[in-house]
Amino acid sequence: MKRLITVFASILAVLLAVGCATVKAPVREAGREYTLTVLHTNDHHGTVLAKDGAAGLAERMTFVRQVRADNQNVLLLDAGDINTGSALSNMFKAEPDIMGYNLIGYDAVAFGNHEFDSDLSVLQHQMDISQFSWVCANIKRGGSYLGKPYIVKDYEGVRVGVIGLTTLRSLVIASPDESLTFIDEIAAASDMVKQLREKELCDIVIVLGHLGSVQEAEGQNTSLKLAENVPGIDLIIDGHSHTKFDEPLYVNGTPIVSANEWGKYVGEGRFTVVDGKVTSFEWQPVAITSEVFPPDSEMTALLQPYVDKANESLKQVVMRTGAEFEFGNRLSRYREIALGDLTCDAQVWYVRSRGVEADFALTNGGNIRAALPAGDVTKENIMTVLPFENYIYVVSLSGQDVIDLFNFIASIPQGAGGFAQVSREVRYTITYDENGSGTISDLTINGEAVDPSRTYRIVTNDYLAGGGDGYTALTRSTDTYNTSMQLSDIVIEYAQTLEQPVMPETDGRITIVGGTNP
Repeated sequence: MKRLITVFASILAVLLAVGCATVKAPVREAGREYTLTVLHTNDHHGTVLAKDGAAGLAERMTFVRQVRADNQNVLLLDAGDINTGSALSNMFKAEPDIMGYNLIGYDAVAFGNHEFDSDLSVLQHQMDISQFSWVCANIKRGGSYLGKPYIVKDYEGVRVGVIGLTTLRSLVIASPDESLTFIDEIAAASDMVKQLREKELCDIVIVLGHLGSVQEAEGQNTSLKLAENVPGIDLIIDGHSHTKFDEPLYVNGTPIVSANEWGKYVGEGRFTVVDGKVTSFEWQPVAITSEVFPPDSEMTALLQPYVDKANESLKQVVMRTGAEFEFGNRLSRYREIALGDLTCDAQVWYVRSRGVEADFALTNGGNIRAALPAGDVTKENIMTVLPFENYIYVVSLSGQDVIDLFNFIASIPQGAGGFAQVSREVRYTITYDENGSGTISDLTINGEAVDPSRTYRIVTNDYLAGGGDGYTALTRSTDTYNTSMQLSDIVIEYAQTLEQPVMPETDGRITIVGGTNP
């Protein structure tokens, strides 16, 4: 018995020794300066290829390789929303994006709200093929974290911990699986900072947070609020707001940075560490252009099969029509047309199908640029009708702001690009006088007069949401959601759900009294 106790004590001592060995501080020379270069992106949104000479995974890889050639310790991170954006990425459920991130050599990616736009099985497959870590300290599935709450990496003389966080706005603006539990971002960060500091003995603590630097709704925990409430963070890399920072924003002594969107920029930060303490931090955004950073040939070769297959799909028939959807002499700028009805109804269908509330949609008539042919309609046809890279937003306005919005719509001269097309939930009349000045009447939404005290959710494009064409009423939104989906892709999806052939019919949602036709 005595011998068994001795053996057990020996085993216990070995286990304790092994456990203690995992938390030894990194080896370093006293007084020596060590550096850590941190590269980061956010809100990639399927931007696999360069657009007008900017962004692109092949261009990004050229830049990253140059930085790694010039620096010994390099950490590469992404603050979430890899998913949902270009048709190329959407077609393959972000597989080319994930494979591209693998090739570039990302260390960790945070979950963004758009990672939950599809079934959890889609995200799980993406995680399975990823060679980097998905990090999030505030989402659990059962008793386990979805991904890792954090990662710890050792470099020469420096240990860094990276915590992932995902906005709780995901519960409202996405459709997370019911098996997932979301934890308050600030509470989760507080626990993990303590863990990294006290147990992991990290010299640098970074929060990779898909939180947003702009408050979209009351009670939202932004990256600024995180910095105000959680000490011990050396850097917050923000995503979600698509904000372009020209320099770090310091809140409570913590630098917050973000690299805009779509890989148009890569943030480049550099820590200096002496004796385990951060002594300085420098940061800049680097514009990624094809001219400065020519596309990497290895990445181009990886992506080419996806590109070829996507190009073939442009000829895919997605809809059959019983007659031409007319455009005429820019009819979308003068009156209700079937193309306008189709475009706006598609937007409401899309957001509702993702579990997001919407009362109605509108688009500017100048956004519609061509007719749809009679018979077979291809993806290319729809992209010709809607050629602009308009992303769809959901904004929240008070009923009074909605009234102001439609009074403005009535004031838009016929023929102007801002002339509105609306979804089936809306009905109104515009009466034009002999001078072409319009007034609105009989406005209803879902069959009821607008209630000034109600809040309405409106689907529109990014251009109008930002006040374009004079739509300043939309900028009063109290709760804004960027779906990161292009209008043309949404219409393509919607067209395939309709009973075929689709007839180009209008239903009287806009009545014009007086006025002109082109």
